[in-house]
Amino acid sequence: MIFIVDLLLMLIDLTYSILTAIVQTFLRPRLKCIDGELCLITGAGGALGRLFALEFAKEGARLVLWDCDAAANEQTAKLVQETGAEVHAYTVDLSKRQSIYETADRVRAEVGDISILVNNAGVVAGRRLLDCPDELLERTLLVNCHALFWMTKAFLPQMKAKNHGHIVTIASALGLFSTACVEDYCASKFGAVGFHESLTHELLAEDLDGIKTTLVCPYIVDTGMFAGCEIRKELKSLIPPLQPLYTVQQSMKAILAEQQMICIPRLMYIPFLTRALLPWEANVATYRFMGGDKCMLPFIKNVEMKTSNGHIKSS
Repeated sequence: MIFIVDLLLMLIDLTYSILTAIVQTFLRPRLKCIDGELCLITGAGGALGRLFALEFAKEGARLVLWDCDAAANEQTAKLVQETGAEVHAYTVDLSKRQSIYETADRVRAEVGDISILVNNAGVVAGRRLLDCPDELLERTLLVNCHALFWMTKAFLPQMKAKNHGHIVTIASALGLFSTACVEDYCASKFGAVGFHESLTHELLAEDLDGIKTTLVCPYIVDTGMFAGCEIRKELKSLIPPLQPLYTVQQSMKAILAEQQMICIPRLMYIPFLTRALLPWEANVATYRFMGGDKCMLPFIKNVEMKTSNGHIKSS
C-alpha cells in the first residue's frame, strides 16, 4: 500500500514538474537578489570569467577572483573595482589541490564565507591523444574536473552550516555528447557533469533546499579556446560559435532564476537527447553529415602551430 501511495505521489510530482517547466518556458521567471553575497569565480582572468565577474558585480555581489594568471586576474579586478563593487583577487593553481585548500583558508580568514561558487576555469590540451604529453592530459582533468571536488570540499561545509549558497558548474555541451580528438576535454566535462548532478542529488537527499545548483552547458564559445573549430560550412549560420557576453548573460539568467540546468543555445538539447535515444550508428551518421566528426582538426592544427611558444589557451 505504501508503495502505491509513493508511486502516486511521484507521478503527481512528475506531472507538476513538467507543467512548471512548460510554464516557465513562456513566462519570465522571478530572479533572486544576490546583493551582498560573496561570490567566488575561478578562471576570472579569462574571457568568460571576466564577464561573469562584471555581471555579478552589477547584481551587487562581492567578488573573490581566482586565476593562475596574476596579471589577467588583476585586470579583471580593476574592471570590477571601476563598477564600485568589492573585489579580492588571488593567484591560484587549480591543478594543485594544496593550493586550492590553502587559498580557501586565506579567503575565509581575510574576506569571509563564500555563498556563491562559480566553477568556471577550464583548459584543453589541443593535441591528438597519442601525440599529447601525459602532463597536458592530466592538467585538463585536474583543472576541469578534479578541482571541482576540491573547491566544493573547501567551501560547501560553510554553505551547509547555514543552509544557504549556490554552486555553479560551467561545463560544456561536450560534457553531454562527444566529438573526436578532444578526449581529455570531453572526459573532463563528462566528469564535471556527473559530479555536479551527483552533488545536486546529495544536497536534495539531505533536505538542504537552501543550497542551489546550476549546471551550464554551452556550445563552443568564441573565446579563442577552440580557435579553428568548425562544422560543415552550410550549417555554420545555424550553429555559430557563441558570443561570450551572450553566453554569460544567458547563464546569469539561469543562475538568478535558480534553474538547475541550461544548455546554450537550446538547440544543444537535441544532440543530448538523440545520443541517448538513437542507435550509435545513427549518431555517427549525423555527426558525419554535420562535420562534427572532424570539426576539431583545424583547431588541433592551430595548437600545433603554437606549441613552439608553449601557448595553451584557457577559458
